[in-house]
Amino acid sequence: MVDSSLRNTIIAGTAICVLGLGLCQAATAAARRGQQGLTKNEPMGRHKGKVLRGAHMLIGGEKDLEALRAQIPVLAAKGLNTIVVEVDYNYQFRRRPEMFDPSGVTLAGARRFSATCRRVGVNVIPEIDCLGHQSWASATGALLTRHPELDETPGQYPNNQGIYCRSWCPLHPDLPTIVYPLIDELVDAFQASSFHCGLDEVFIIGSPFCTRCHGLDPALLFAKQVKSLYYHLLLHRVQMLMWSDRLLNASLTGYGEWEASANGTDPAIDLVPKGILLCDWHYEYRDSYPSLGIFLSHGFSVWPCTWNDANAASTFSSDAQTMNQWRIVGALSSTWGAVNASQLSAWPPFLATLEPWLN
Repeated sequence: MVDSSLRNTIIAGTAICVLGLGLCQAATAAARRGQQGLTKNEPMGRHKGKVLRGAHMLIGGEKDLEALRAQIPVLAAKGLNTIVVEVDYNYQFRRRPEMFDPSGVTLAGARRFSATCRRVGVNVIPEIDCLGHQSWASATGALLTRHPELDETPGQYPNNQGIYCRSWCPLHPDLPTIVYPLIDELVDAFQASSFHCGLDEVFIIGSPFCTRCHGLDPALLFAKQVKSLYYHLLLHRVQMLMWSDRLLNASLTGYGEWEASANGTDPAIDLVPKGILLCDWHYEYRDSYPSLGIFLSHGFSVWPCTWNDANAASTFSSDAQTMNQWRIVGALSSTWGAVNASQLSAWPPFLATLEPWLN
């Protein structure tokens, strides 16, 4: 059980440190009114019956985006109607000039990409991976390089030895003024109505090296970050998506610590808004995928996500489709560098993911 005073401290910190400046009241009002069908406790479901047949691509800069843009008509002909572009910090940011990436995506490039997608009926969803994944191997990402004060483990793990990925501190008071302008700029650049916040594989949370988070409940910390992002996007009438692994219990589901949580974040499933579209990723073949039923029973909408195993992709996507639930919105094929843009339209896992949802 979580001590009531601790719970109250986190809730108060969410309102004061993160929303601040009257945004908490505004967010509540926006949630009550609903924005483009979004409310804080209602699942998204399929919009006007539309199934989402998607792909997720990593975008390292302008060249990657242009290469993908050239393939959008071909992909649309295969049934694609939604593309998630994980830009992260690979953008020529203006609202936070210190985050400007010279080789990153430009405003003109983002607008060209979105225009191409609109012409063939493809919806664009940009992404920044939030909270975790702030480093990869020995390289620390742009955010913590330029703002080391946001690090959850400041001064620890030289060259990122001994950890999977760094995290930012969800309680740092400056976080919203640094990160949220980046999110808003990508939403505007791609003229998007949805935004993917990542939030997967968060292994560092509530670190003993963080003076703000040490000793606090990981589920409350995770939920606080998720809610802060959700209400910020809600104010701008933007649908939030996230990877869902941290909301599953690894031991109870049998998924393990990558596809599910073994570090105490999973009780956040009962604390975060139902209006978030959960991207439920599982990449290996299984006899069953219990996460689908778990998320549906908790009132969420789900977008099942596959990767590079065509048999597993077909099985997971087909299992989801045969459940005939309106809150399972379609299927998403992730790539994670396994295939380049020019090869995606013929990639067997991509085709296997979309096939059950084509009719």
